Amino acid sequence: MAFNFGGASGSASLTGTGFGAPTTTSASTGFGFGTGGTGAFGGFGSTTTSAGTGSSFSFSTPANTGSSLFNTQSKGFGFSSAPAPASGFTGALGGGALGFGGFGALQNTQQGGVFGQQAPPPCSQLFNTASALSAPAVLSDERDSILARWNQLQAFWGIGRGYYCSTTPPVEFSQENPFCRFKAVGYSCVPDVRDEDGLLALALGKREADVRLQQQQLVESLHKLLGGAHTLSVNVEGVRALPDDQTEVIIYVVERSPNGSSKRVPASTLYNFLEQVNIKTQLQQLSVIMTVSRTALSPAQLKQLLQNPPAGVDPIIWEQAKVDNPDPEKLIPVPMVGFRELLRRLKIQEQMTKQHQTRVDIISTDISELQRNQATTAAKITQYKRKLMDLSHRVLQVLIRQEVQRKSGYAVQLDEEHLRVQLETIQSELNAPTQFKGRLNELMSQIRMQNHFGAVRAEERYRVDADLLREIRQHLKHQQEGLSHLISVIKDDLDDIKTIEDGLHDSVHTRSSKLS
Repeated sequence: MAFNFGGASGSASLTGTGFGAPTTTSASTGFGFGTGGTGAFGGFGSTTTSAGTGSSFSFSTPANTGSSLFNTQSKGFGFSSAPAPASGFTGALGGGALGFGGFGALQNTQQGGVFGQQAPPPCSQLFNTASALSAPAVLSDERDSILARWNQLQAFWGIGRGYYCSTTPPVEFSQENPFCRFKAVGYSCVPDVRDEDGLLALALGKREADVRLQQQQLVESLHKLLGGAHTLSVNVEGVRALPDDQTEVIIYVVERSPNGSSKRVPASTLYNFLEQVNIKTQLQQLSVIMTVSRTALSPAQLKQLLQNPPAGVDPIIWEQAKVDNPDPEKLIPVPMVGFRELLRRLKIQEQMTKQHQTRVDIISTDISELQRNQATTAAKITQYKRKLMDLSHRVLQVLIRQEVQRKSGYAVQLDEEHLRVQLETIQSELNAPTQFKGRLNELMSQIRMQNHFGAVRAEERYRVDADLLREIRQHLKHQQEGLSHLISVIKDDLDDIKTIEDGLHDSVHTRSSKLS
């Protein structure tokens, strides 16, 4: 973020979230912006509404004291209230509805001067300020130039009193004066929540943990403030921590009609009711510091806000801030006057950073847990596949025995004869020395080598599948039977050859005896 204090144009990009506490000034009402990360938008100036005469919802519409967008006496700006049609819960709470909850009606009052006199109008006050900074006439000597420099220093700093005439009260310097150097422009999120959604933010002066523990009590207390009607229910949308041990609670009220349908109470109606003096006093007993209506700006209000720079902000800086807006659709420039406002936004930014880091840690933990579950699931899938193969073999053996028992006593059928021929063909292919038999011999040699290496390195163990070992044993058995049969044939042939030799020998001996 970059700041440029003074007369030159500058802007600061800060997009925190939270409440904007109204700034309190003496001669002119200031403005305080809240940064809205999820639709919250603070208020300009101190918002005041006149109190209703009763605390229940059946009372008449409370009158609101409004001012124009730019009040020349209060040096602030805000949207005036507009009447809305009263029906149902809306009419019970009051027909006055603010177009934008964050911009309340500004307090249109001024404090008197230091001598109890009425404060001068804006034009004369600006002239008096210029006189105090340029040509004060208090002592009518060279000390007036020193007093002028002192007044300039106070005006640049944004605090103090500027004496310019011995017969008139001094000018009160605040941070909203045009000559204050400690000013910048930041950006806040434009709220996108509709008034029909009924979201209202409450700032409580308690820690988040305490608010969560007492959340049900808070809901019950708010329900009592709303009259305790059975057709109304208070719901909590969210709770989050704010700087300075404060907590933001977002609520909405649902009204149920006798026919079974339900709707949310508009945010402006709920805000107007809670801003009554007697209701506001009861809210303060619940540690509620401020209420902010979560409502979006209309295009006309947004255009009017952007076209008119806030009081005390240089129009050049305001125009440059609009040009430097990184996302005009979602962000809106807001003034930051003084180091206190800058510190407040910095605390909000740090708070949001902590919340984001907490969310990232939670997501990281969830990802690690999912990875462990994935590894466990993959191992179980492999185990179940092996078990399925074993069960398939067992089922096949059971089917074979069952089929053998079922077909016992029957003649061989044609399809069975074809199956026998196919099995014999497969058996001959398996016994062929150049195909599977050779592979089995190679496998056996590898097994012997592995056993040899296993004897040398006892720590290595190899396991042969039971089905494969049974097939190898069956093949070796067939080989042994073939060798035995071959040996018996050779023996029979040797016996026949010996018999032939004996017969030839006897015939030769007989012929020789006859000739002799």
